[in-house]
Amino acid sequence: MLDIGKVTKMTGINASALRYYESKGLIQPAGRNGIRRYYSEDVIEQLSIIALGQLAGFSLDEIATIFTKDGVNISREKLIKKSHEIETKIKQLQAIQNGLKKAANCPHSNHLDCNNFRRLMKVAINGNS
Repeated sequence: MLDIGKVTKMTGINASALRYYESKGLIQPAGRNGIRRYYSEDVIEQLSIIALGQLAGFSLDEIATIFTKDGVNISREKLIKKSHEIETKIKQLQAIQNGLKKAANCPHSNHLDCNNFRRLMKVAINGNS
């Protein structure tokens, strides 16, 4: 068993986040000693899955569906869909990165006079790259 302090030290996740994850049904304490929560060893794996899901852009509600009474059940279709979303976002960010570099090298003293900067402004307002 791991107490809440040990879990926070091992994962870097603060106690308030652990309590929030509990309220969302993502993790469950194995028990208590007074007011101190204790977790089973597998909570570290669960927290790793939560962190990976968040990094990939899944909401906590989406991540909660991964944890079932039978264990972890990750939809391959959702993984593929998220992978495509990430690929699209990477392309958008790369286009913005290139535009920022061009705008930074613009000879105009005022960025509003720079065509590259104006294009970036349109991309930002329209969401197109």
